[in-house]
Parts: sequence; structure tokens; C-alpha cells
Amino acid sequence: MLYLTSDNFPIFLPFGVIGFYRYLWYLIRVTASFTYRPVPLPENPTYIASEDVTIIVPTIDAGEEFKEAAHSWLVGKPKEILIITEEKMLGPLQELANAVDPERIRVLTVPFANKRLQMSHGIKNTSTDIIFFADDDAIWPPTLLPYVLACFEDQKVGGVGTSQRVQPCGKRMTVWEVLAAFRLTIRNIEISSSTHIDGGIPCLSGRTAAYRTVILKDPEFLHGFTHDYWLGKYHLNSGDDKFLTRWMVSHGWSTYVQCCKEAELLSTMKPDWRFLKQVLRWTRNTWRSDLRSLFMERHIWTTHPYVAYTMVDKLFNPFTLLVGPCLVAILISKSTIPILEGGYHLPWWNIVCSYIVWLMATRTAKLLPHLWYQPEHIIYVPAFIAFGYYFAIMKVYALLTLHETGWGTRAGIGDPTAATNAASASDEKPYLDSPQPQQYQQPPIEMQVYTN
Repeated sequence: MLYLTSDNFPIFLPFGVIGFYRYLWYLIRVTASFTYRPVPLPENPTYIASEDVTIIVPTIDAGEEFKEAAHSWLVGKPKEILIITEEKMLGPLQELANAVDPERIRVLTVPFANKRLQMSHGIKNTSTDIIFFADDDAIWPPTLLPYVLACFEDQKVGGVGTSQRVQPCGKRMTVWEVLAAFRLTIRNIEISSSTHIDGGIPCLSGRTAAYRTVILKDPEFLHGFTHDYWLGKYHLNSGDDKFLTRWMVSHGWSTYVQCCKEAELLSTMKPDWRFLKQVLRWTRNTWRSDLRSLFMERHIWTTHPYVAYTMVDKLFNPFTLLVGPCLVAILISKSTIPILEGGYHLPWWNIVCSYIVWLMATRTAKLLPHLWYQPEHIIYVPAFIAFGYYFAIMKVYALLTLHETGWGTRAGIGDPTAATNAASASDEKPYLDSPQPQQYQQPPIEMQVYTN
């Protein structure tokens, strides 16, 4: 069973080659994360939020939580906030905008709800040099804008992301929100370590990310973004952040992630079982994007080899995770057979108890960066272990159902092809008529043009 410990031990110690590999690379990631440093604020910044930043928020069902989020965005004094929604939601969202700041918040519409279409409509109506995309419930610290803008002092940087934490929907977190918080802590470690090791990142999260407008105004980008198909026939609506990240890589732009308290946003998660539907959608998007990056576009291998390695690792992760309990089950079966007949030397209860203790100890150690600040969440470690095995099975299911492209957690989001066709047929003002941002020379890197 790829087992590294002796069968003469009085207890079952489930430490094998796979486990050694996993913990070694986890230590490497944690070490890289601790040595990572965010970009400091420049003395004389090139970009000023009040002149150079437009925040685009695609939404269809923003509620009162939008007000708190919008107030947090306005603290940074952006030039403008564009709320992009479907036509039937114009009235309610205009009321929300008027209640917050009618001078700096504009509400624009598209014919039907479609996130990518809404984002592209916002891009066409932007005149500043930097675009921030934000979820309608993303709460920013007051210092987020200047710290993210600091990364754009490097003219090769095309996109910037941030670290994240969970904002509970109620007075205290539900078990689902705690699981999401665990995942975000692990993700913060992963993105800071990959940024430190080779400057790459698997995905600039769509909850909040910033890009140079000149990149997104490119007609080739806008067409590819709204006409993105999996296997040439399944029109994609979600996965916009994956597309944007791949576009940065394939077109020679660098990315960076500001992992620091000054740029760490708060975001709500589904506080109930619908969180699992969110995770399923994210998992399908990850499969599609990683397979494209590794085997179709292939720029990631030479540009960010460490990120390519992490993508390959994730391809096999669900299968290696499930190996453990399968082999433990085999040992339990062998423990019922006499030793002289080839049975295992420990009783079944010893194997089960030892395995549970091992899982609790190792998973708690993995979550220490989170538990250090919120030790009360230690009671949810068993739920995290159970979710880990459920997630492994879910990843296999997601791989087999990549043709499913629905949103999953939001009603009212229909067929992306119909929405795109309706927008194309509408009498929108061409985006080239709007004021254009300052032009920058693309980094001098020969890259193959991305195609869908």
C-alpha cells in the first residue's frame, strides 16, 4: 500500500509515500507563503483611484448587502462605479444606487442576465485606465485600492488579485461558512506561495480583481470572452475569472496577488447546503480551465512552471485522496484473517481508531494558519475531513459532467447563447466611441494569440 512504516508497530500509522509527498509540498507552500511580500505603496503613484479607476459590478439580485459593499468601495474614492444588470432589474438597482451615491454610481443594462455579457458591457462604457471587477457583496478595506494600484507600477503587470476572508451572513458562522473559510485560508497560502515562487497564479478570483483597461478593450478579447465554448459547443457563462487569468498568461502579461490585510476583502458565502452547489460550479470551471491551460494553450508550462505543476497535482488529487480509505478498508478486511494465513497483525478497532486520530492530527496541522486566529473553529475539523472526501468524489463527478454549464445557485440566468445574440442585435453604442484609456505597450514577449 505504498506504506513506509513497519508492520510490527503496536498501532496503525497510516504514513506512506503519498502522504510523505503531500506533506512535503504543503511545507514548501507554507514556507513560500511566509517569505512572500506584498508590493509596497509607491511614493509617487502613477495611478490615482479618483482619476484612473472604474469599478464594474455585474449583478441581477443585489440587496441590502450591496449598500455596505458599495460604501466600502467609495471610501477608496474611485472615479466611477458601474452596476450592470438585466433590463427588468433597472428600477430596483437604480434605487439602491441612488440611496448610496447617485453621482458616482451608474446603472447600465443588458437584455438578459449573463455575467460575461454584463462585464463586457461595463468594459465598453469605461474610460479609465484601470478596471476593477467586484462581486456585489465584496467588502473592501479602506486601503485596498491604493495597494492594488501599486502593483500596476510595473508596466508588465496586466491583472492583480487579492486575498480573501469570509464575512458571515448572520451573527456567527454556520458550518458551511466555516468550511468556506478553511478553503479560503488554504487558497490564500496557495496563491501567495505561487506568486512568490514563479509569479503565477491559477486564477485571479472574480470576487475582486483589477485589470488594465487597454487589455480588455481589445475587440479580440471581447469577442472571445462572450463567445467562449467548451469543446466548441457548450457556451460558458461562469468561469469568467479563469478566462481572464488565462488571457493574461497567453498574451504575455504578468499577474500579481496582494496578500495582506490592507488589501484583504470580505465576501459572503452560501450559509447552507447551497454552498455545495457553488463548489460544484467552481470545480467544473477549474477542470475546464486547467485542462485548457495544460493541454490546449500550454503557455503555462514555460511561463509559470510551478503553477503548471499545481494544476497537474490537482488533476490526480481526488484519486490519491481516496486511496487512503480504500487501503484502510483492505487492512480492516485482512485483520479478520489469522496472521498465519496472511492476515494483518492489528485488530480492526486499532486500525480505525489510529486512522481517525491520524486524520484529526494532520488536518488540524494543515488548518493551523486559520486556527491560529480563530481557534474556536477547531470543533469543525471533523466536518472539514468529511468534506474533503466528499469533495474528492465531487471532483470526479464534476469531471464527468463538464458539459453542464449552468450557474447552479442563482435563478434568472438563462441560456448564454440567447443572451449574447440578443445583445449583439441591440442598438448599443459601439464601445470604440467611448473615451479610450491611455495606451500601453504590451510586454515584449512573443506569445501565441489565444483562440477558443
